Amino acid sequence: MGLNLSSLLVFAIAAVLYAGLLSGRWRGWALLIGSALGIYWLQPNLAPRFASYALQTGTIALTVLLWALSRKRDDETQQATWHEDRQTLVVLLLVIFGVALLRFLPTDYRPIAYRPPAPLTVALAVGLVSLIFLGIAKLSERAEQRKVLTGGILFIVVLFVILKTPLLVTAVSHLWRSFTNQDTALAAPSDLAWLGFSYVAFRLIHTLRDRQTGILPVLTLREYVTYVIFAPAYIAGPIDRAERFVKDFRALPEMVGLDAARFGEGGYRIAIGLFKKFVIADLLAQGMSLTIANASQATSPLALWLLLYGYALRLYFDFAGYTDMAIGLGMLFGIRLPENFNRPYLKTNITAFWQNWHATLSSWARFYVFTPLSRSLLRRKPRPSPTLIVFVSQTATMLTIGLWHGVSWNYLIWGLWHGGALFAHKQWSDRTRKWYRGLDDKPWQKRAWTLFSWFLTFNFVCLGWVWFLLPVETAVTVFGRLFGFGW
Repeated sequence: MGLNLSSLLVFAIAAVLYAGLLSGRWRGWALLIGSALGIYWLQPNLAPRFASYALQTGTIALTVLLWALSRKRDDETQQATWHEDRQTLVVLLLVIFGVALLRFLPTDYRPIAYRPPAPLTVALAVGLVSLIFLGIAKLSERAEQRKVLTGGILFIVVLFVILKTPLLVTAVSHLWRSFTNQDTALAAPSDLAWLGFSYVAFRLIHTLRDRQTGILPVLTLREYVTYVIFAPAYIAGPIDRAERFVKDFRALPEMVGLDAARFGEGGYRIAIGLFKKFVIADLLAQGMSLTIANASQATSPLALWLLLYGYALRLYFDFAGYTDMAIGLGMLFGIRLPENFNRPYLKTNITAFWQNWHATLSSWARFYVFTPLSRSLLRRKPRPSPTLIVFVSQTATMLTIGLWHGVSWNYLIWGLWHGGALFAHKQWSDRTRKWYRGLDDKPWQKRAWTLFSWFLTFNFVCLGWVWFLLPVETAVTVFGRLFGFGW
């Protein structure tokens, strides 16, 4: 289903009922149950039989397993949560089986877009998975937790690579179809479009890595699962940090229910998001932005540039609109999600752009790719040059962000495009600080330089979207045509 007007209306009504009817002690449980049901509801129907249900059940199961592996061992505060954790596990099982019972409703009355498997099949699968999880938990107790957490991170990375690589995910779909007696010739990458997994994976890696470094607070199973699958942020982020999310989660009992200020602010953000997404972005999508279909139909470089600018604006208003709606919905439920966009196209250098475009993703990559990689290189003997360390770390960081969108040549080139630009800007800024400070006494020159820097940055980012959007062969052709070649 995704986050559309009807789902927004359902979320808004649920928020009013949640805030107006529930006492403080039940709000945390309501967010857990609502988010667990929500991920099944938002998941669109997939062609392989039972895939939609299985993938979202897999999200819950994987989250529970990694919470168990990341629990703080021999910690009294963690041990004290066992009673609530068992209750949470029972609630999650009831949700899983409750969704399976929707199988018996007529299609027109079923609130989800697919038919779940039979409850008996679900029970057998849950039993088998539970035995496997218990075995993993027992084995992990004998191993050093740091190594167990590293194994968990590697498992997520491997699963992520499979799901983001068209050839691999098609092979998995082929096996799935074979197992369920469906036509294997129809296997396609879209068969296993696991809604929300890109964001789930990064949240899970964040918690596992922070447990390794000792900075993750003690989390109950209810807090952990709700953080990972919080429905308003499930589809398009932002990527919150667990400790920040849990701070709001634990304050829910004291939250004023139907607080006019909170609902006014949240409603305003939702309205802004609706306008960005369903008015501006969707209007630009009506032939006013670059697409694979119209890339070869432009009649001049100017027309192609206008389409490219249209795509850049469409992408921003689409993504920023979703983010505004998620933040607004979060406010209604008492969770203040982090900001994700801050006028990125008005920034005057590529570093500032990435600090303000999908800021939570950039922050995640900085914490879990750039920082550990650069520190690792600094500890090497002999130590590489500082310039090489910066180049390798920045390139790897942007490659991670690029390949996060999909394992393909165009995303790889897009990552290199921005990694190279960040490195070039770092070298330039290091060598021109004194000159730039001198512009404070030359206001007209400073304004001219600021305008030029903005123009260069904006157009560089727009050209990068060519790699992001189009297959490599088409992108090369479009690049040439933008500058007057190949007409």
